[in-house]
Amino acid sequence: MQINLLAVGKLKEKYWTGAVDEYAKRLSSYCKVNLIEVPDEPTPDNASAAQEAAIKKKEGDKLLAKIGDRDYVIALAIEGKSLSSEEFADHLDRQASQGYSTFTFVIGGSLGLHEDVLKRANLKLSFSKFTFPHQMVRAILLEQVYRAFRIQRGEPYHK
Repeated sequence: MQINLLAVGKLKEKYWTGAVDEYAKRLSSYCKVNLIEVPDEPTPDNASAAQEAAIKKKEGDKLLAKIGDRDYVIALAIEGKSLSSEEFADHLDRQASQGYSTFTFVIGGSLGLHEDVLKRANLKLSFSKFTFPHQMVRAILLEQVYRAFRIQRGEPYHK
């Protein structure tokens, strides 16, 4: 199985890169992990709605170019479906049993994901109604994927 974490922008802060690297390392026992970043577009202060839409479109096009035709795509979106860790583990397991071997998780930039990316997604997933920095979401996501593998295998995990 392959897990792709596809995100807009570069992860710069050492505390986030440390967390992401740690969970990527832990996941390497279960699957192959690819961390893929696409450049974010500069957003001017007080950007108009049209400017923001154009920025989201450009970032969305870059993301879509990195997604394979056979990938099972999970877009992180506030308006997405909320799942418990157990439900998430079960969902991934069901999709794998249906033949998916590459799961691509997509995290947008500061403006979110373009509608084209959301349309391509097989699942829109929400971690919370809260808004989190997209850098933090990378670490949370990888921790939850790691937890899902532990749950699937009946290995201990913190409840």
